[in-house]
Parts: sequence; structure tokens; C-alpha cells
Amino acid sequence: MARCEVCGNDYGMSFEVHAQGAVHVFDCFSCAIHRMAPICEHCRCRIIGQGVEVDGHWFCGAHCSRAEGKVGIVDNV
Repeated sequence: MARCEVCGNDYGMSFEVHAQGAVHVFDCFSCAIHRMAPICEHCRCRIIGQGVEVDGHWFCGAHCSRAEGKVGIVDNV
């Protein structure tokens, strides 16, 4: 068993996420999202989908990137 790095739960079905040379241990996807998902620099929500990166800044979508003065980003539907 391994202990979740977010909530501390020692869980038999925990899992590892390997990212950028580090190994993270979580007991559920919710904890993994809490620790790993980037945060929109405009509305501050967790970016759980695609998101957009503009000049090294993360946004949940085109609307938030435009609200911060970034241009050229279009949401595809």
C-alpha cells in the first residue's frame, strides 16, 4: 500500500503518476487532479480538459485567454 500525497490515505489501490521526472502517488483521480492540473490564470479554475497555453500562461479556454489580452486563440466546437 502507498500513502496519497494529497489526502494521506494509505490505500491498497493507490496509483503512481510519473511526470517531469517526478513520481506522485494518489489514492483517487480527484487527488491527482488537485495536485497535477494547471490553474487558469484568469478564472482560477482547475484545467481538467485541453486548456490553452499562450506565451507560457495557462487558460481554461479562449475566452479567458482573451480576457487577459492574449490574441489568436479560438475554441473549436
